[in-house]
Amino acid sequence: MLSNDSAAPSLDARRRKLVFRCWHRGTREMDLLLGRFIDAHAAAMSDDEVEALEYLIAAPDPELFGWITGGKAVPANYDTPMLEAIRAYHRDNPAAKTT
Repeated sequence: MLSNDSAAPSLDARRRKLVFRCWHRGTREMDLLLGRFIDAHAAAMSDDEVEALEYLIAAPDPELFGWITGGKAVPANYDTPMLEAIRAYHRDNPAAKTT
């Protein structure tokens, strides 16, 4: 008999899905912000980090864009180390900027 764990997608499959979801947000700005971040970090992301990013990108684009760029206050449930990692990536990597 198969365990329930065998039905769960592998970490690599979840990473690949995240890469697609981060590059296909619907707005070019969000594609660039999230896509560049995920390209730089996907291969090394742990299961917990993948889960944290999956949770974060479930937020609407206008909200998420504001949180990443600092234009909107971040609700406590989204003020996570993952959000800070995305912010830090763009702050510390000028070549990753969207403009």
